[in-house]
Amino acid sequence: MIAEEAQPARRRHGAALEDAVLEASWAVLRENGYAGFSLGAVASRAGTSRPVLARHWPSRHDLVLATIAFIGAAQPSPRPDTGSLRGDLMALMHGLNNSRLDVATVLGVQLGGYYQETGKTLADLRDVLLSGEESTLDHILDTAVARGEADAARLTPRVRSLPVDLLRHHVFTTFQPMPDEGIEEIVDDIFLPLVRTR
Repeated sequence: MIAEEAQPARRRHGAALEDAVLEASWAVLRENGYAGFSLGAVASRAGTSRPVLARHWPSRHDLVLATIAFIGAAQPSPRPDTGSLRGDLMALMHGLNNSRLDVATVLGVQLGGYYQETGKTLADLRDVLLSGEESTLDHILDTAVARGEADAARLTPRVRSLPVDLLRHHVFTTFQPMPDEGIEEIVDDIFLPLVRTR
């Protein structure tokens, strides 16, 4: 039997290193929360060194923000185009309900210490998560106004955010996806009557 030659470890650079670190960072946040989140823990998980991380992200606060932005880019919001306001809202709500539960749990539960240390809020991290992404909900509502399905005067900022706020509230208080009938109730019984043209 011929012994296999050991292959030297390949050093990662640039985007490959950054992706590996941010994936490891997300895993550490999900598993250990902010209390167990450190540059050392992430470096160990990513198979690199703490000094390498510190060159890119001087503090764990910086690494949290970079991780949230990375996850937001990796899991973009669904962008439905069903041809109707109701169809688009249902598709968006189901897509968010199915794809963002783990993100909502980390942001809402695992980062309590981060919010205390930095003075940042869940809304601040939501902005980082979406970083530059046009609000899908705003796009849906603007399209509905253009089609004559919604009254622009009724779409105040609070009303615009209502469907997703109600979904988010359910997820944060139960740590469970919202049942389909709950999404239908939000769309059909609460939101659409508020915004339809008369």
